[in-house]
Amino acid sequence: MDYAAVFQALPGAILLITPELVIADANEALLRRAGRERGQLIGRFLFEVFPDNPDDPDASGTRNLRASLERVVASGAPDTMALQRYDVEAPGRPGVFEERYWSPVNAPVLDADGRVQLIVHRVEEVTETVRAGAGDRVGDRERMAAELYTRAQELQEVNERLRQANDWEREVVLALQEAMLPAPQPVGHHRAAVRYHPAVGALNVCGDWYDLAELPGDRMAVAVGDVVGNGLAAACVMGQLRSALSAAARVVAGPARALEVLGIYARSVDGAESTTAVQAFIDWTTHTIAYSSAGHPPPALLHPDGTVELLDRATDPPLGARPEHVERPEARVTFADDAVLALYTDGLIERRREDIDVGLGRLADALTRHRGADAEALADALLAELLPPGGATDDAALVIIRL
Repeated sequence: MDYAAVFQALPGAILLITPELVIADANEALLRRAGRERGQLIGRFLFEVFPDNPDDPDASGTRNLRASLERVVASGAPDTMALQRYDVEAPGRPGVFEERYWSPVNAPVLDADGRVQLIVHRVEEVTETVRAGAGDRVGDRERMAAELYTRAQELQEVNERLRQANDWEREVVLALQEAMLPAPQPVGHHRAAVRYHPAVGALNVCGDWYDLAELPGDRMAVAVGDVVGNGLAAACVMGQLRSALSAAARVVAGPARALEVLGIYARSVDGAESTTAVQAFIDWTTHTIAYSSAGHPPPALLHPDGTVELLDRATDPPLGARPEHVERPEARVTFADDAVLALYTDGLIERRREDIDVGLGRLADALTRHRGADAEALADALLAELLPPGGATDDAALVIIRL
């Protein structure tokens, strides 16, 4: 299919804009409505081509449009604008602006890593609709236009207050997660590095968690988990499940039993369904790791020779997706001194439209290349290399333990 031809034939007026707000392309409908030739647009800064009316001290078209485009770049999500008055220079009459009304929508085009490559700016001109709504009398048309424009600005203000409320919720969730996910204390003489990286966007903060606990003998329990959903509700569920699993790990015989207890508890927590988690017990006396997974990506064991082993021999469905009376599987693996254990959530490795094995391969490659780093430096290196440069659309939790 010739998508370039489809783009040019679309009846709606469309600009393709780079994240730097430079015009990359325009379809024929846009050129007709703007009264411009293609060469007057392509490669030029958007607001150089379409400035505000300098004779209108209340003009806000460029400010509102810039704010919407920047939100799309920051969030990777579409943004629908309220009705805008955005005057345009009359074709062939430089400096003479015509009163125009538009209904714009801005949507991102994402690459394989979830970064915004382009912004699709689609506008529907409603100038004639505004003018026709009040009949033929000039005074009525002006009053109708003013009324529609006022209502649109009120809607835009409401949307802005909603965005601010979402930003506030994001700050509350991050503060809650920070309080529940403190830096771990040394377990015996063993140290771990932990990281929590929130997703971009006001509503995308989710329920990822990690937990470490000292066990009798030279042993440690370590877990990571991921609650389905986002926002404050997911963070609250995360707190309940993290506490329950942390308590269970301290009193049961092994990681599988800890997840069984968590599964029973999760049935009484609204929003806990389909949560994934992995629990590992590390024993330095026997140099073994016992582990069990409830639908979670496999921990990675980096051996001193640089090979990476994915601990995937004890994987079962997520919480709430299996009968209570069925025992969860548990597996055991040995490790040598100076090996590294990495536990993480899917936000570290998964990408849109990409098989998870590709992300696991990236993780293994990064672990091998940085195998000489200490736990803190290794954690920083993994986040820097594996998260998309423009920001991840899902949270990521990471635990690194130098064995």
